[in-house]
Amino acid sequence: MADEIERKFLVAGNAWQAGARRAREIVQGYVALDGLASVRVRIVDGAHATLTIKSRAAEIRRREFEYQIPLADAGVLLELRTGAIIEKVRYELACGALTWEIDVFSGENEGLVIAEIELDHEDQAFERPAWLGEEITSNDRYYNASLAKHAFRRD
Repeated sequence: MADEIERKFLVAGNAWQAGARRAREIVQGYVALDGLASVRVRIVDGAHATLTIKSRAAEIRRREFEYQIPLADAGVLLELRTGAIIEKVRYELACGALTWEIDVFSGENEGLVIAEIELDHEDQAFERPAWLGEEITSNDRYYNASLAKHAFRRD
């Protein structure tokens, strides 16, 4: 059993791009979205796939179980998905001893850019870059499972 401790923020501006590295194309969908957990299928760079089960609560600490699956199986599972496909490019950006992941969404969620940082414990201090916007860790509207059901729209 694994816990994921993560903080999520909207991104303000494009200043983060100067230090970005390792872009990966991600396509994902959800086989299950209701109940206490979501079941996600993800294909990265069209080359490898995972099946992930995550607890549904929008909190800093969540349960997460992730398994490699054959690419062909992922394709079939995506056909069985609930909701829309989530498309994004994920960039990594080193900041102090930690690494930010910046997701730039396309498709149904075009215009949304989210920064995530994984922590060792819930109270861990981390550097807050100038491009960091509003914290959305507890706002389930911005979780991928929610975006699959209700696409992002600028208000």
